[in-house]
Amino acid sequence: MISGKTWYPAGSTNERGAGVKRTLTEKQKKTLSLAAVVIFILLSLALAWFVGRPLIRFARQPEQFRAWVEGHGLWAPLAYAAMVFLQVVVAVIPGEPLEIAGGYAFGAWQGTALCLAGAVLGSVAVFALVRRWGRGLVEVFFPADKLEKLHFLLRTSPKRTALLWLIFTVPGTPKDLLCYFAGLTDLPWRTWLLIATVGRLPSIVTSTVGGSALGEQNYRAAVIAFAIALAVAGAGYLIYRAVCRRHEQNGHKETPGG
Repeated sequence: MISGKTWYPAGSTNERGAGVKRTLTEKQKKTLSLAAVVIFILLSLALAWFVGRPLIRFARQPEQFRAWVEGHGLWAPLAYAAMVFLQVVVAVIPGEPLEIAGGYAFGAWQGTALCLAGAVLGSVAVFALVRRWGRGLVEVFFPADKLEKLHFLLRTSPKRTALLWLIFTVPGTPKDLLCYFAGLTDLPWRTWLLIATVGRLPSIVTSTVGGSALGEQNYRAAVIAFAIALAVAGAGYLIYRAVCRRHEQNGHKETPGG
């Protein structure tokens, strides 16, 4: 059982029905969601035109593609980092393909750095937005039932922070959902920045290393990297499910009056 107080940020509603300071109407939710999708589509079209066409053309000639990337100076890495940033903010877009593409185009080290930079900036932006708008913003991207599964993380305790570390660091867990949910807690900014940075490394590194191996046509290394990533992600997902199920059962035992 996790002891300690339960913290409800501005924009959320506590279990006893306390007043809501900031909420989003259904119309505002739809407007925000539509705006996010439109921005993502526009950025994706731009990246497809300036980056995607050369990527397809040089897919079997990684040396030429890298030369193209280097020839476009800051544009290519900045565009890639911006897309990773947007992927985290939009939340419903899977991040693994972008991580693999980063390793393929920029190599393992630079791909990891760019992907991590975009992901961390996106995580910080999400954290700040949720702190400002509360649960209403989170529900734009995630249904209430998914949020309820993580309700145990609202309780302030050292064990809560350790659980966030565990869930966020293990590959295969829904990190974008956790980014949004973390903003509903009283987690300190410094702690969240550390979790969002270090916690993303295992997943990003395995994907970019695999992508880099593909770019170098080292298919054996790529298969090994992706096999390890899949195995760890599968184990991570099972751990995440087990943690949520355990605390959900504990929550039922503690309900009303308990």
